[in-house]
Amino acid sequence: MKLNNQNLLQTSAFINGEWIATENSFPVNNPFDGSEIAQVSDCNKKHCTLAINAAKEAFKIWSSFTASKRSKIMKKWFQLQLQNAKDLGKLLTIEQGKPLPEAIGEIKYGASFVEWFAEEAKRVYGDVIPGHMKDKRITVIKQPIGVVGAITPWNFPSAMITRKVAPALAAGCTVVIKPSEWTPLSALALAQLATEAGFPPGVINILPSMKPEEIGTELTSNPDVKKISFTGSTRVGKLLLKQSADQVKKVSMELGGNAPFIVFDDADIDAAVNGCMETKFRNAGQTCVCTNRIFIQHNIHDEFVDKLSQKIKELKVGNGLEEGVQVGPMINKAAIAKDEQLLEDAVSKGAEISIGGNKMEGQFFEPTLVGKLNPEMEIFKAEIFGPIAAVYQFETEEEVINMANDTNFGLAAYFYGRDYAKIWRVSEALEFGMIGINTGSISTTVAPFGGIKESGFGREGSKYGLDDYLNIKYMCWGGI
Repeated sequence: MKLNNQNLLQTSAFINGEWIATENSFPVNNPFDGSEIAQVSDCNKKHCTLAINAAKEAFKIWSSFTASKRSKIMKKWFQLQLQNAKDLGKLLTIEQGKPLPEAIGEIKYGASFVEWFAEEAKRVYGDVIPGHMKDKRITVIKQPIGVVGAITPWNFPSAMITRKVAPALAAGCTVVIKPSEWTPLSALALAQLATEAGFPPGVINILPSMKPEEIGTELTSNPDVKKISFTGSTRVGKLLLKQSADQVKKVSMELGGNAPFIVFDDADIDAAVNGCMETKFRNAGQTCVCTNRIFIQHNIHDEFVDKLSQKIKELKVGNGLEEGVQVGPMINKAAIAKDEQLLEDAVSKGAEISIGGNKMEGQFFEPTLVGKLNPEMEIFKAEIFGPIAAVYQFETEEEVINMANDTNFGLAAYFYGRDYAKIWRVSEALEFGMIGINTGSISTTVAPFGGIKESGFGREGSKYGLDDYLNIKYMCWGGI
């Protein structure tokens, strides 16, 4: 693979400021054609312990820096990410599959968290509270929690790292990162830029590994790790929660989703169709906030479906590096098999596929439209994580709210309409952590990202993003 900055293609683990080649390695393959991109170091528990020890020692240095000094280093890291955005995007596309413009967009989105929290580092304010007795005074300070273990997914291999790491670094914490075994190259490229930015050794450590259980167990059981931040499946999140409970670690979880997309009959239908396309087919439907269940009010159903069908037919599927491609490959064959199974179950129970529905040559799945669905089908309950638009009809506001909330997940929801009273009612009634109102795009640095119910807890981004990386200390001054 040729990059303008060839130093970005790193294949070794990054521990205590050094590139560590392990005894064993594993291949990273391009999901477009299955070709091998590189052999990458395969870390185990020993390497994880080394990284934790390095992060513990580095914490003494990094946390002692002034907020301004940490901010300057982080801003340099941010600038380097923007300067290398095209190379980072190309690397991301080759190992993950998403179209190049989308990948470059992720790089810039991810970098924005570094810039934001570089500024927020200087705003970790405490309080002076009026004392409860005449001779006493009360102050409150905030301190970094310590070493953070971050476990990140393959669908946003760059942005999910910066979204976790930036607030941790701003607070004064150090980090040990376990990237997805499917997409470690983007993480290692960020480490290369971190060294150029001037982070002290041990502040950022990255452990590529084909042993996620082994690394996860060490991160959750090692007493020197004070916090776990995880983005991934609800199943794995629950396991990490149980493992972290023995030491009562601070934990943030961004887990699965089952996002409803509701269109009321007073909506701007063209805008709703465009919003649906944006949130359904981004990254081939492989995002946690992708539309999962599309609810259309009955008297606009046919018009909406006709317009949505035309848009779906126009989608260009292919190699993410090719100009004009909008839908890239699925991450692996298991993802394709899951989508096939969901459609097979739905059709066996009366659903009708009007567009697509088949796997394609390689690791591609056709953009698909399926209707005549009901809540008894598995596709209603599962997180699709693929390019399948699943459409349902509804009659009343009360009915669709009940259907939308009929899920254990509570990450994101979307709806379109023009009645402001209804907009307020629906927004309050939907049991989700994030609501898109007349928009299919909600992710931004300045807003709190996160869910409720089995979609997890904790927030990333915005002024709230630092909270999970800080301890609050109350000091009572007597004898005054």
